[in-house]
Amino acid sequence: MQQEKALAILKSGKNVFLTGSAGTGKTYVINQYIHYLKARKVPVAVTASTGIAATHMNGMTIHSWAGIGVKEHLTQGNLVTMKTKKYLKKHLEKAKILIIDEISMLHKNQLNLVNTVLQYFKNNNKPFGGIQIVLSGDFFQLPPIGKSGEKSRDKFSFMSEAWVNANLKVCYLTEQYRQSDTSLNHILNEIRVGQISKNSIQLLKATTENKLENKEDPTKLFTHNYDVDTLNAQHLSTLEGKTKIFKASTKGNIKLIDTLKNSVLAGEKLELKIGAKVMFVKNNVEKGYVNGTLGKVIDFSEEGFPIVKIINGKVIIVEQESWIIQDDHSKVLASFNQFPLRLAWAITIHKCQGMTLDEAEIDLSKTFERGQGYVALSRLKNIESLQLKGINDMALMVDSLAYKADIRFQELSNEIDQSLTVSELEAVAPLFIKSCGGITNTNEIKKNKKKIKEKKSVKQSTYVITLSYLKQKKSIKEIANERGLSPGTISSHLIKICKGYPDEDLSFYKPEKSILEKVKKVYDKQPKDKPISLKAIFEGLNGQISYDDIKLSVAFLD
Repeated sequence: MQQEKALAILKSGKNVFLTGSAGTGKTYVINQYIHYLKARKVPVAVTASTGIAATHMNGMTIHSWAGIGVKEHLTQGNLVTMKTKKYLKKHLEKAKILIIDEISMLHKNQLNLVNTVLQYFKNNNKPFGGIQIVLSGDFFQLPPIGKSGEKSRDKFSFMSEAWVNANLKVCYLTEQYRQSDTSLNHILNEIRVGQISKNSIQLLKATTENKLENKEDPTKLFTHNYDVDTLNAQHLSTLEGKTKIFKASTKGNIKLIDTLKNSVLAGEKLELKIGAKVMFVKNNVEKGYVNGTLGKVIDFSEEGFPIVKIINGKVIIVEQESWIIQDDHSKVLASFNQFPLRLAWAITIHKCQGMTLDEAEIDLSKTFERGQGYVALSRLKNIESLQLKGINDMALMVDSLAYKADIRFQELSNEIDQSLTVSELEAVAPLFIKSCGGITNTNEIKKNKKKIKEKKSVKQSTYVITLSYLKQKKSIKEIANERGLSPGTISSHLIKICKGYPDEDLSFYKPEKSILEKVKKVYDKQPKDKPISLKAIFEGLNGQISYDDIKLSVAFLD
């Protein structure tokens, strides 16, 4: 099925299982649907089976969202207690659509519990309380964690009562957007059907001789954390110079903070030196990096921020990012603030799920779980980008039940693909939006899209949190203390907020007229085709005005 048809089926309001091999654009389609719903003011819950996957989707784990945590069973007493919790009651009763990404890693018991919770909170015995359920994932990737000796049929979510009763329409995407060569794509497809050929095995083994184009050592993927941590520590210790330590700051609900700590790929403690190989662990297209972008620390800024040169030669002054959990009114319930980097001489296969890597050295000699080899190999665009350092029999195996289910998923997808046209589906889409209480008027949708775009002009995260404090007219120092950041960082936020939110009255932070005039004289001499250099302004003023005052001035200069 093509992406256009899958998106049209989602818009029609049907319950959907969106699947397909790695690189077919499942996340892209989901994001398109989320944008569509938000433009029409329809409440949508974006969740994932793991914290890592949730951060890719700017969502939260389904366990946190549904309030099930690590429970295996829910009693009537549990449900009654859950309904007394305001944050749960609000979003569970309000949600009209629930999206769960990386469904392959959600245990069938947990999907049944989500169904139970929604039926209770919605007071509706229909599947998932009558709301649209959208599941996305690929069962050839990493499976759910189960009890010792638990069989696949007892773990996979497609074996649950909730899945069967939801009458999910299967949308099996077939167009490949990641793998650019047929040989790697062919190998991955052979792994999926459990019939890896001798030729494919020879091609994989031959990659040990591949010479990767990147001058730096390629990222190494391992199956175990111990190998990753050991290698990263060894490499960092060989670099000269002083280690800079960056500690994450947190704020909000303690349980939700713990969820973020376990989910976010950035660590609570980040140790860096000049020369350290790093990987970005968050998407920020405006700044030129995405989750998985590789680079090297080449220096630290005046404020101590890491300066990273990425593979394409671009130099980025890295600022802190915020990973947040919000309620339906965009109120921040918990935040985790850290530089979006981790050491990248090595990473685990588990943590690379969802990434696209330019090059990688992969060791599959200790593979212990079906699907690990498939996940690792499918991170790459072509076979020339791979150096395989070891492999065992388990590495190329997939679960037999997942294989049988995949054949059926393809059949079901073909059936719905042939029975429905895009125009038929588009005709009923507005009716579904109305049933969800959303807007269908074209002019209203355009206005709402414009509002959303304006808000996104400044990244939704750390700046939004800072803005909420600025509106309270707290001092820069107070905000810095409450957020666990430096005053200089808050002043830098103010510059971007003033540009991104021109309608906000932040004149409370405007410096004295005399300071503003002095800074303006030097500011106006800056080249207009280059980023503003605070250092040049500081030196142009002979150090008579502090960096913080310069930043505050720049925020209010055109």
